[in-house]
Amino acid sequence: MPLSYDECLNKGLPKEDPSIEGAGEAIFLIKPNAGFDEAKAVLGSKAFNSSVSAAYLTMCHSARAILFLEGFREKSHVCVARYLAQYVQGGKLEQEWVDLLDHHREIRHEDQYDLGFFATEEDAKKALESAVKFMRRMKQLFDAIE
Repeated sequence: MPLSYDECLNKGLPKEDPSIEGAGEAIFLIKPNAGFDEAKAVLGSKAFNSSVSAAYLTMCHSARAILFLEGFREKSHVCVARYLAQYVQGGKLEQEWVDLLDHHREIRHEDQYDLGFFATEEDAKKALESAVKFMRRMKQLFDAIE
């Protein structure tokens, strides 16, 4: 059973000073774009598992920007989604984005730990499409919060 939001606050989301710089780097500059570029490159070389993982990491780093903006640092991939769920409850984000992040986190987990997991080209293409849409939505949420 995944951690709850409260469990994440106690165990997986250390509170720090808000960091607009860290948030900006997370969503705009370094990790999401590099991850997306990597996901595209390995898709072209038919490394579908790597492409799926890189696409997920693009999404995760985009979501982390929201946490940084509010002074949290994630220590758990699950907790990133649980944190975003608070925006759903507050009416600032649609549930589909939390579900999408969770879905791709689970696929990435399979890729990392299930020896029988093999992503297809279609899986990799869908992951890239999801990453693009997710980054755009996180940018909108970021702008609304900032």
